[in-house]
Amino acid sequence: MQVSVSEENVEQEPAAHQVSAFLERRREQIAQRWADAALFRTVFTVSRDEAVEAGRAVTAALAAVAATGRLDDLRAPGFEAVRDQLGRMAASRARTGIDSDGVAGEVAALREPVTELLRAEFPEPYAPEAQEAVLALTVLMGTLRLVVMETTVSAGEELIARQREQLHEVATPVIKLWESTVAVPLIGTLDSARSQVVMESLLDAIVAERARYAILDITGVPTVDSLVAQHLMKTVAAARLMGAECIVSGIRPAIAQTIVHLGIDLGTVLTRSSLEDALAYALSEQGVEIAPLRAAGAAADAGTR
Repeated sequence: MQVSVSEENVEQEPAAHQVSAFLERRREQIAQRWADAALFRTVFTVSRDEAVEAGRAVTAALAAVAATGRLDDLRAPGFEAVRDQLGRMAASRARTGIDSDGVAGEVAALREPVTELLRAEFPEPYAPEAQEAVLALTVLMGTLRLVVMETTVSAGEELIARQREQLHEVATPVIKLWESTVAVPLIGTLDSARSQVVMESLLDAIVAERARYAILDITGVPTVDSLVAQHLMKTVAAARLMGAECIVSGIRPAIAQTIVHLGIDLGTVLTRSSLEDALAYALSEQGVEIAPLRAAGAAADAGTR
């Protein structure tokens, strides 16, 4: 994300150096004032000393940026030392319900106490030299705000990606149905990312349970197209390489017709119409005989006579 603090190309090297020296000289005072600002106070709630230390680190970073004269450069090396910290602070505020505009406002509020200290450095607080230094500080603080917002956006994208991955894992549980038999009930759309999670989870379960049979139940998959079929074929092939026979169950009449119309060849894949049929097949292959409850009860009664 390329953002500039202002439309004008501000060249204020002498003023920037003054600001850098000022930030170094007044770092402790600035940190103490920032510790009471909303951004620091509401993030570092355990100890005020933590807020002060964070304020020192940010002030030092701003001084390093100002020393280079790159006041409006988001990529100035000085910001790297505190970029992660600023991102964590903004993320912490976001978790309390503060939106991005609110975070930006809290960062902008840090400028006023620093500006007051800077003006006090000059015999005439509103003389041209003082105004140039304040302008340089304003540009620098504006850049700090953009760095925070950029980092917040990146952190938000990473959080969303992690949450999506966690949802995929939760939505694709592997269930042990019987000795040497596991199943994955699939519900919802099966895209590339989720298919990878399914494959990894199933292979891990095959190893952990020493499974000989793995059932992929697609009863909850709304549609099957060529891409979904390709993912299923890859999962079946991977399971076979791990020494397990894979059975695809839950093929409804509509899905069967779709597969035929698309010309998808599942001839090498063992299929069953329901999870019940797939489990019955896996059990019979292991020598486990299943009898209806009434028939089993009648046989038991006959044996007692």
